[in-house]
Order: sequence, then structure tokens, then C-alpha cells
Amino acid sequence: MFASRPAVHPVEAPPPPDPAEQPRGVLMKDLPGMPGTAGGLGLRLAQFAFAAVALAVMASTTLSPPPFLVAAAILQCLWSFSLAIVDIYALLVKRCLRNRRAVCLFAIGDGELEMRCTLSHENIIVIVPGETG
Repeated sequence: MFASRPAVHPVEAPPPPDPAEQPRGVLMKDLPGMPGTAGGLGLRLAQFAFAAVALAVMASTTLSPPPFLVAAAILQCLWSFSLAIVDIYALLVKRCLRNRRAVCLFAIGDGELEMRCTLSHENIIVIVPGETG
């Protein structure tokens, strides 16, 4: 069997990077929905819109909603709106929000609000007229 042999061309190795220019640690990549990106701004605005709709529905019902649920929805609206403003600022000045402290603050704030909303939703009792238990 006569097979052709691949030609080997020598390739020069790139010079090693200067240790002073090398970043420390692992860098996060630009992920969709990351704070300071257009996707992150879209998600924050959607989060704000859904929280505002939840507040509007609670305000329009004849039954009074539980106070913890109203407080959680108000906090969710304020949190989402404030982070949307931060995203808008970051996009306008073209600044990256890959700061470790900022991302930790966003994650802790989102997690805390999510936990409060979940706990407030667990306290809702649905009363259906005409049914006996």
C-alpha cells in the first residue's frame, strides 16, 4: 500500500507572555445575561415587568393579599429596577461588571429575594367558596 506521507512544517512557538501582563486567577467569559451586557439588561427589565404585573394583579383583586407577599413583590421591583439602572450605566460608559464583589452582590441579592418570595408564597391559603374540607 502506497500512502502519501504528510508534510511536516515547523511552526515557531509563540513567545511566553510577560508575567506582569498575565491576569491572576480564572477570568469569566462574557455569558449571555451577565450583568453589564444587553442580555443582562433585558433579563432585568423582564424581571421588573413581571414583578410589576404581580403587584398590579395583587392590587386589582378584591381579596387582600398577604402582607409578606406584597412586601416581597415590592422588594423584587425595587431590586430589579436598581440593577437595571446599573446595567444601563455600565452599557453607557462601556464598563464591564466582571468585578468579583459586584457579581457576588448580585447573586446574594437575587438569591435572598428569591428565598423571600418563595417563603411568602408558601403562606397563601386558597379559599374556594362552596367547598368543605
